[in-house]
Amino acid sequence: MKIKQTAGRDALGEFAPKFAQLNDDILFGEVWSREGLSLKTRSMLTLTTLVAKGLVDNSFSYHLQTAKKNGVTKSEIAEILTHIAFYAGWPNAWAAFRIAKEVYSDDGVYGGIFGLGKPNVEYAKYFVGKSYLNPLTDPKQTVFMANVTFEPKCRNNWHIHKAEQGGGQIILCSDGQGWYQEWGQPARKLSAGDVVHIPAGVKHWHGATKDSWFSHIAVECPGVNTSTEWLEPVTEEQYSNL
Repeated sequence: MKIKQTAGRDALGEFAPKFAQLNDDILFGEVWSREGLSLKTRSMLTLTTLVAKGLVDNSFSYHLQTAKKNGVTKSEIAEILTHIAFYAGWPNAWAAFRIAKEVYSDDGVYGGIFGLGKPNVEYAKYFVGKSYLNPLTDPKQTVFMANVTFEPKCRNNWHIHKAEQGGGQIILCSDGQGWYQEWGQPARKLSAGDVVHIPAGVKHWHGATKDSWFSHIAVECPGVNTSTEWLEPVTEEQYSNL
């Protein structure tokens, strides 16, 4: 995915147009857009370099916000800075933590108001990328509802909710940006507040966009002999063409 950056031209377009062009088109448009490393990995490397050089300034804050957008979680940034402290210096790490606390002060956005939950280990084989699951109800007592959170680029496989009667699923989008697609139909982009009704028997998938986390509440509609048939993954080509 090629990054489109305008910060250089916005800030220095008239004063230093060549520097602005190198910043926007070369550094971000080419280096950050190379396929050898994920954006998340590039963010972690950049933060490490900045802390090691003691450059805990506005650029560090910007790269922290970018790292958060690229999927670096609050717990991961805390571990990264703790590790860096032993190599880059304790004062540098302290300074970095002060900014990190501000950038990640609203970390509850990952998972929305219903919370991130735990890594979705049980169903990980049916997902591309990392997802999290926070059950909200007890299926033995009532309709099962769970908050599902996808990191950027994460999506589940094509699948079908089956039932002899009733069944299906409703997803209530609670945070971030995502995709929903039915077999043979164009993908629908989703945002907080969107509602999708998925009837039983419909082949579909859903997940996050390339550059945003995405959370939705999955509501399992009551039915007779309900089950889920998991199918093939959404290919990288299918996903990248959205």
